[in-house]
Amino acid sequence: MAVPIRTVVAALCTALAATLLTTAPAGAEQRERAWTVTVAADAPRVRIALDDATGTLSLSVTRGGRTVIEPSPVGIVTERADFSKDLRFLRGKNRTVEERYRTRSGKRLDRRVRMNETRLSFATPAGARLDLLVRAAADGVAYRYVLPAGHGDVLGETSAFTLPPDAGAWLGTYRPDNEGQFTEYTAATAPTGAYSPQALFATDGGYTLLAESDLTGAYSGARLAHDKGTGTYRVELADDRVKTDGPLTTPWRAMVTGDLATVTRSTFTDDLAPASKVADPSWIRPGTVLWTWLAGGRPAGQSLAAQKAYVDYAAERNWPYEAVDAGWYFKADEWDVTDPDWQTNSWMPELVDHARAKGVGIIVWIHQRELDTSEERAQWLPTLERWGVKGVKIDFMDSEAQATLQWYDAILRETAAHHLMVNFHGSTVPKGIQRTWPHVMTLEGVAGEEKRTNTAAHLTTLPFTRNVIGSMDFTPGAFHRVGLRPNSDAAEVGLTVAYESGLQMFAGTPDSYDARPLARDYFDQVPAAWNDTRLLAGRPGREAVLARRSGDRWFLGGVYAGPARRAEVPLTIGAGRWLVETIQDGADGLVRNRQVLRGGDTFAVDVVANGGFAGIACPWRPGVTTCHR
Repeated sequence: MAVPIRTVVAALCTALAATLLTTAPAGAEQRERAWTVTVAADAPRVRIALDDATGTLSLSVTRGGRTVIEPSPVGIVTERADFSKDLRFLRGKNRTVEERYRTRSGKRLDRRVRMNETRLSFATPAGARLDLLVRAAADGVAYRYVLPAGHGDVLGETSAFTLPPDAGAWLGTYRPDNEGQFTEYTAATAPTGAYSPQALFATDGGYTLLAESDLTGAYSGARLAHDKGTGTYRVELADDRVKTDGPLTTPWRAMVTGDLATVTRSTFTDDLAPASKVADPSWIRPGTVLWTWLAGGRPAGQSLAAQKAYVDYAAERNWPYEAVDAGWYFKADEWDVTDPDWQTNSWMPELVDHARAKGVGIIVWIHQRELDTSEERAQWLPTLERWGVKGVKIDFMDSEAQATLQWYDAILRETAAHHLMVNFHGSTVPKGIQRTWPHVMTLEGVAGEEKRTNTAAHLTTLPFTRNVIGSMDFTPGAFHRVGLRPNSDAAEVGLTVAYESGLQMFAGTPDSYDARPLARDYFDQVPAAWNDTRLLAGRPGREAVLARRSGDRWFLGGVYAGPARRAEVPLTIGAGRWLVETIQDGADGLVRNRQVLRGGDTFAVDVVANGGFAGIACPWRPGVTTCHR
């Protein structure tokens, strides 16, 4: 829940948020005006330039004097005005934005924000006005367009991001459900096509992840369009025409930037988003979930007896939730909502009562088509709340068009009103949504465990791309899917920490957990909300080792792609002595190792091909022999 916000208007011409007019040498014709925004000398610096000859705007980003983003087009076109050319500068205004807020889940519960903001006003020859809002923080820069009423519908943006052609690039092919795999290219050699807006690039200025924030039904979702042979990635909207009927503020075009550890730990897209709209979030409780779909599919979903057995297993393990997937409300594959007894014929209330008695909450899957009208939502949501269901997993939106985003606006308000946590599948990606609507615990928007074509390289890229911007429902723990996943058992355990999700859904079977007691016992310990997150080692597509803190314990998750190796991991979790327990792949299954290390030491882990590890580090003192509690 956000605490009161303090916003300080900074003096114009400070060193940290400077609006600088660049002039040509004496006697030469002035050709460009430029403004720069930054928060510190070692932070990213964004430069906005206006070409006086063409009236076009461009934006570039540097860090430490090195290239992050080359000069890139900035502009938007509406049916009544073209704000991509012939602009003249009107005025500028600076301020500093400082906020503190607390989340219910994510990489870090307590957040502190400091950004410098410049607002630049421009006009077309006909007098139409555009404001360009630019923000800079220690871990990113962003911009958005602000238009007054009367501009008409938006026809598109000329916004783009230009990278050095040889910049490393990790890109996911665009899909409306955001389930494209991430693959490594260079900025120029990536094939012509559309890509996810969560694109990661490496230049001499560090790593930069492109992203969006504060996307609502007032606008349209975006993708990146690229032509092979160039380093330019254009912003394309899901709609040919974005309908507006008044003033418009577009989503933030964000660039999370810094070294890889900074990008991985960043909460920049959340920091840009509006404050929480949930006044009392006390009912929102992250946790681990026994998820049964990959354990049996629809037949298991339709069986009350099977679901009770799963609840009993979750209760035995002290796992707080059990998720019931597709099939539970279907009769002959279709639920007849015109049946006056449709609410009383379901066995779900009996299951919820059974689970409540055992301290387990129930989360239910539901198709978006059951909730796509206000009348349907008025039937379903109060009923689920009355039954005592804790959350809904809503599936198959498969669109980021404006009409779908308006549906998101409605369902977010209404699920919050009925105290239902949300897991979106077949969906958009977070884009700041979890700050504004903290009952959104996780979203799919990823090629997750259900996919049969994932690669180990994809798995080691996700912590630096999709999962940077918010909770990701990858659904790890599917030990029974041998041959259908690219990684080892120890790596599968490590995914529960390497990937952050406010509802961490375990995708295996009870039998597969019992056959791997070290993994099962680790799942008993692992939280779903964190006090802090750190990257210990990483290279997209090759390795990712993350440490996440809960209380005084650090949980460790490492995933690797490629041949077997002896991996070296720096224990950069703080000073003092630590007992470190790791779960690794052994000759006959999972094995546990224990050692006492000092903070900053490097420890070695034997990793099998496409393997990994999981671990816990806790403060050591004489007599401490285990981190498990």
